[in-house]
Amino acid sequence: MLFTLPRALSVPATAAILATALLATPAAAQTAKQDFNLVNRTGYELAQLFVSPSKSDAWGADVLGKATIPDGETTHITFNNAAPGCIWDLKVVYSDDDSSAVWRNIDLCKITTITIRYNRNTDTTTAKFD
Repeated sequence: MLFTLPRALSVPATAAILATALLATPAAAQTAKQDFNLVNRTGYELAQLFVSPSKSDAWGADVLGKATIPDGETTHITFNNAAPGCIWDLKVVYSDDDSSAVWRNIDLCKITTITIRYNRNTDTTTAKFD
């Protein structure tokens, strides 16, 4: 499954409501079914990553915190075992100009890897869900 969005698409961040649902503590005994790897193949560093249930009107907290995802790197996103549902939205924000890309209605229970790429010729960011 491949989705394409303009790189400059922006969605305003709102109140943090999911900070406790994402990034499980080391004490978590099992892997949550929504856990995934995010592969950055954009050519740019990603400054922020937001993941929220599709039914939510708010993005919540940046799950990367102070970290970034450099180009060519993979980051494992871990959910709390109590995270509700399978259908989530994803937003990435670029470090260089704060532009963003958003994907909606991703079934995180059926995928393990999201690879994002940016095409300079078409100014689009795409995501491949495996």
